[in-house]
Amino acid sequence: MNTFLKTITAAALTLAVTGPAAAADWGKGSTVRIATEGAYAPWNYTDSSGKLVGFELDLAADLCARMEVECEVIQQAWEGIIPALQAGKYDAIMAGMSITEKRMEVITFSRSYAATPAVFVVKSDGPLADFKADVDAVTMEELTAGETAAIEAVKAAFAGKTVGVQIATTHENFLNEVLAGDVTVKTYDTQENLDLDLQAGRVDAALAAMSYWKPLLESDNGKGLEMAGPGFTGGPFGNGVGAGIRKEDQALADMFTAAIDAAIADGTVSKLAIEHFGFDASAKN
Repeated sequence: MNTFLKTITAAALTLAVTGPAAAADWGKGSTVRIATEGAYAPWNYTDSSGKLVGFELDLAADLCARMEVECEVIQQAWEGIIPALQAGKYDAIMAGMSITEKRMEVITFSRSYAATPAVFVVKSDGPLADFKADVDAVTMEELTAGETAAIEAVKAAFAGKTVGVQIATTHENFLNEVLAGDVTVKTYDTQENLDLDLQAGRVDAALAAMSYWKPLLESDNGKGLEMAGPGFTGGPFGNGVGAGIRKEDQALADMFTAAIDAAIADGTVSKLAIEHFGFDASAKN
């Protein structure tokens, strides 16, 4: 990964945030600070040595080379990741963040670089293991009769159950908007902590992106778990995953978009997605 990964230590991350930064001149050779969570494999996570790795780390390295800028990666907890961007702690976010209207009220985004449906995962020996819907995919915009029926089937099957989800995500938004009153929503600070409770039976199901679940279910850590029901896209899930950037730095957002366009066109994003997710989760032109 070369000198691109100048990872900031946990101690450095505790430094006080001084206030929002003015729009910068993002010329060649400038330094761009990119925040990532480091706890959402395979998008971004830390390996056994403590190094930040994952799909977005590899993609960021490629994009920074295309933009001809130096990049510094900062690990930042998910909760508070947008306020810290606004306060000038870093310049961009690449952390599996979906592009939603609500988020675009406070920050801007590059174009999307990946898109993947949200899926429920349950224990293989649990009461929801056999749940199936008549459709495999639901797009939460202009619902067809079959998609509406699938949502009603989910509500009926999950009624009274506890569903775990990472806090401040599009997945939490979906549960609160669509299944409110039908399920108990339990939130977690990290997806890893949610996984532990799912395995232990402290929640009946968990909701996250298929790009997160597929590698997990194919590993030893995912034994005894399986997907249930259809995949969900659109609506509260936004328009794919992109780089989040301060509104005053539209020039930087445009630079990311141009680099992502090029990386999609030459197959780089597709190659990295298959390498990390096991399927092509890249956004399409």
